[in-house]
Amino acid sequence: MSAWLSAVTSPTGDVMPSVLVTVAMVEGSGPREPGAKMLVTRDGQVDTIGGGHLEMRACEIAREMLNQTATMPAASRRIGRFALGPSLGQCCGGVVHLAFERIDGAQADYFRLLGERRSERETSWRLVALDSAIPPVMLDASGKCIAGSWPATLGAIDVERPCHVLKDAEGKTWLADPCRPYRPHLVLFGAGHVGAAIVRALGELPCHVTWVDERDDMFPASVPANVKIEATDAPEAVVDEVAPGATYLVLTHSHALDQRLSEAILRRADAGWFGLIGSKTKRMQFEHRLRDRGIAQERIADMVCPIGVPGITGKQPAVIAASVCAQLLQVWEAEECAQLAQPQRRQFA
Repeated sequence: MSAWLSAVTSPTGDVMPSVLVTVAMVEGSGPREPGAKMLVTRDGQVDTIGGGHLEMRACEIAREMLNQTATMPAASRRIGRFALGPSLGQCCGGVVHLAFERIDGAQADYFRLLGERRSERETSWRLVALDSAIPPVMLDASGKCIAGSWPATLGAIDVERPCHVLKDAEGKTWLADPCRPYRPHLVLFGAGHVGAAIVRALGELPCHVTWVDERDDMFPASVPANVKIEATDAPEAVVDEVAPGATYLVLTHSHALDQRLSEAILRRADAGWFGLIGSKTKRMQFEHRLRDRGIAQERIADMVCPIGVPGITGKQPAVIAASVCAQLLQVWEAEECAQLAQPQRRQFA
C-alpha cells in the first residue's frame, strides 16, 4: 500500500532516518510487483515487499546502510539482485531487483511534495540515480520537472511502463518510479452498519473512497486515509460531480433514496460499475420503476443487485463487506488489465 509515504515524515515534519526499499524489476515469478515498497527504520518497517526471506534480507541490508555514516555516498543508494532460490530459502524461481534509498532530513521537502501530490490524486514520476549522489528528480504527469532537474544524460522514458531500471548515456543506473494515485474510485452511499464495515475493509486496499450520507452523525470520528466523507442533504448531486468511470455502491437507509440514486447513476453513460444492495425481489421492483422513469433496459442490465461474490450468503455486515470488497477487486483488476492492454505509448524526453 502507501503507508510508507505517510511514515516518512512525522506529524512535526521531521524525517526519521530510514531506507526506502523498492521492487525495481522482476524477472519471472516474484512475491510483489515492480513499484512495491517498504520503509525500513532501525527498529521497524512499514509496508512490505513480500517474500519472507527476501524481505528479511532486504531489511538487513537497509539497516546496514542506516548504521553507516551519513557522509558516505556509497551508503546512500544501491541496487541488488536477488534470485528466489535455495540461497534465500525460496522456490519462486524468479529474480527480484531491489533499489535501496537512504532517507534523511535533506529529502524532507521532496517526500512531503510527493505526499501532497498523492493526496490530491496527482501522478508523479521519481527518477533516482542508484549509483551516484545526484539528487532525485520528480516529474508531474506531463513530464515537467517539479523537483530537481532533468538529467542531461538520460534518454526518453516510457511512461506507460511500471517501475523499471534504465541506464543513461554515461552508464549510470536510474530508477524510473511512477507514483500514481490509486485509480479505482468508489462512491459509497450509506453510512449504516454495512457501509461502515465496507469502509473499514477498504481501508488498506488500493482505492480511494467518497463516503456519502445525509446523516452527519452516522460517520465515525476517524476514517482510513483513503476515505473522504461527504455529508450532504443532496446525495444525488454527488453523482453528477464525480469524474467519469467511478464505481458506485448504493446501500442507504431508504429504498426511496436508493431508487433516486440508482436513476441518477444509470442516467450517466460514463458511470462505471454500479452495485445496489438488496434481494432479487428488490431488483425486480427497481427494474419496473426505473423503466417507468425512462431508463433503457440495457442500462438497467448494468445494475448489479444483489451484490457480493456468488456463494457467500451470510448477512452479517462484516461478511457482506468481505464479499463485496472481493467483488470490487475483481472489477478493478479487470479494468486495470483492459487499460494495460491498450497499445497507446507515451514518453518523457
